[in-house]
Amino acid sequence: MSIDPMDPRSPSQQIADSIRADITSGVLPPGAQVPSESELVARFGTSAQTVRKAIAALKAEGLVEGQRGRGVYVRKRAPMIRVGSDRYARHLRDSGKAPFQAEVEALGLDWKQEILELAEVPSPAWVAEQFGIAPGTTVFVRRRRTWIEDAPGKLAPTQLADSYYELDTVADTLIRQEDTGPGGGHARLEEKGFRITGIREELESRMPTPAEVHALMLRPGVPVVHLKRYVYSGDRTVEAFEAVLAGDRHTFAYQFAAPE
Repeated sequence: MSIDPMDPRSPSQQIADSIRADITSGVLPPGAQVPSESELVARFGTSAQTVRKAIAALKAEGLVEGQRGRGVYVRKRAPMIRVGSDRYARHLRDSGKAPFQAEVEALGLDWKQEILELAEVPSPAWVAEQFGIAPGTTVFVRRRRTWIEDAPGKLAPTQLADSYYELDTVADTLIRQEDTGPGGGHARLEEKGFRITGIREELESRMPTPAEVHALMLRPGVPVVHLKRYVYSGDRTVEAFEAVLAGDRHTFAYQFAAPE
């Protein structure tokens, strides 16, 4: 195999595409070692610098990772967490499970939730718009980070999540406490009389900020999914939620009736 001088792709792109094809086809499965630099130089008849450029591109895509003193390996995929609309089913709340808890436990994975902040804060503009209040109006926020098992006995951070509420919505509820109780915050909203009648979600894929890379311990090349969720009780928004999720740990699946 050698570089095709008539190919419009650069030599490094041709090498990266060849290795990528081996990864996606299973020739190089997760955890397999990528041929060494000298082997790739010999295979493609090119320079070591060109090979390094190809490997760097694959690292940036999150397909391979270097292990100091050992070489380059195909990245192992952690268990995927399914995010679907059925996690909001009332029967799950009634059984004492919050949406996140129901999804993770269905996979048989260990997990934990870390509370980062419980506070009254000025409302961001997007939150104020949803609540129909002036930006900067004081609201209550629950900030947390979730950790999920990605190897036996090992947890990894997978999500940063903030839930915003108007003060009267959560007054005298466990939503203001670290432990929201069985069924989570949605169950507490319904106990207070805010029956959940609708949910809207918005998803955006992007590269993470440096702070998000640090908080989620992301490897190079891993994108994040920015999720915003609005929970309605009738025509009132009772929760404005945003999360940043590790893009290599989640798959999103929604099932709904086709509109007429």
